[in-house]
Amino acid sequence: MALIKSVRGFTPKIGEDCYLADNATIIGDVVIGDQCSIWFNAVLRGDVNSIKIGDRVNIQDGTVIHTLYQKSTVEIENDVSVGHNVTIHGANIRSGALIGMGSTILDHAEVGEGAIVAAGALVLSNTVIEPNTLWGGVPAKFIKNIPPEQSMELNKRIAKGYIMYSEWFKSEE
Repeated sequence: MALIKSVRGFTPKIGEDCYLADNATIIGDVVIGDQCSIWFNAVLRGDVNSIKIGDRVNIQDGTVIHTLYQKSTVEIENDVSVGHNVTIHGANIRSGALIGMGSTILDHAEVGEGAIVAAGALVLSNTVIEPNTLWGGVPAKFIKNIPPEQSMELNKRIAKGYIMYSEWFKSEE
C-alpha cells in the first residue's frame, strides 16, 4: 500500500479510479485527479507547498515532485505523462504534455500544452516552453515545432496506455 502521509494539517486527496504503487509516497498538500497512476518509488512531497495533478496523469517510476517553501507550486494538468526518474520542482505542466525520462524541470518553468520535453533535458527556472514544441538538451533549448494534432495524438495515446497498465496492477490487488 502506498505511503500517504499528512503533514502541517494537509492530507493528500486522491481522485476516483487511481492506481498508487505499493511504494509510492504521497505527502501533504497534494491533490490528484481521476484515473491517475503514481508508479513505483515515485515521491510527491507536498510538505512545503501545493502539488495539484489533473485527470489521467501518469507519474512514472522514480519521479520526484516537490516545491519551494512559500515560493513555488506544482500544477500538472490533464493527460500528462511524466517519464521514469523525472524531477519536477515548482513547475507547471499543461494538458497533453510529455515529460521524457530522466529530465528535470525547475521552479517557475512552464511546459505548454502538447509540448514534449526530451529525455534527459534540463529545463531551467523560469523557462517558458511554448505549446506543441519539442525541447531537449542541457540546458533545454527549442528543437522544433510539432503539429498540434501529432503531439496530442502521441501524448494522449501514452496517457491512455498508462490507464490500461494500471488496470493490470489493480486486478492483482
